[in-house]
Amino acid sequence: MTRWIDVCAADEVPEGGTLLVRVEGEPVCLYGLEDGIFATHDRCTHANASLADGFIQDGQIECPIHVGTFDIRTGRATRSPCTQDVRVYAVRVVSGRVEVQA
Repeated sequence: MTRWIDVCAADEVPEGGTLLVRVEGEPVCLYGLEDGIFATHDRCTHANASLADGFIQDGQIECPIHVGTFDIRTGRATRSPCTQDVRVYAVRVVSGRVEVQA
């Protein structure tokens, strides 16, 4: 059964930036891109670093420790040393609130 978890107001997610939230105790990074809000698990799969502290460029999030990157929309690892994809979450905005699928 699909469950949607309310995590924040949509205007709390900075355009071009990140916001760290929790979904059922798990750290989730929200990304404000020009075409919407996206979400991945917050932890880099290569180095246990917070992706919310990373740098966004061209739809990629760069790990702040080893500069490996992930595609924000798909979670695919796109630059070494990251080789394992990061989990993505479905996101929707309802009445100005961001909901993440658990």
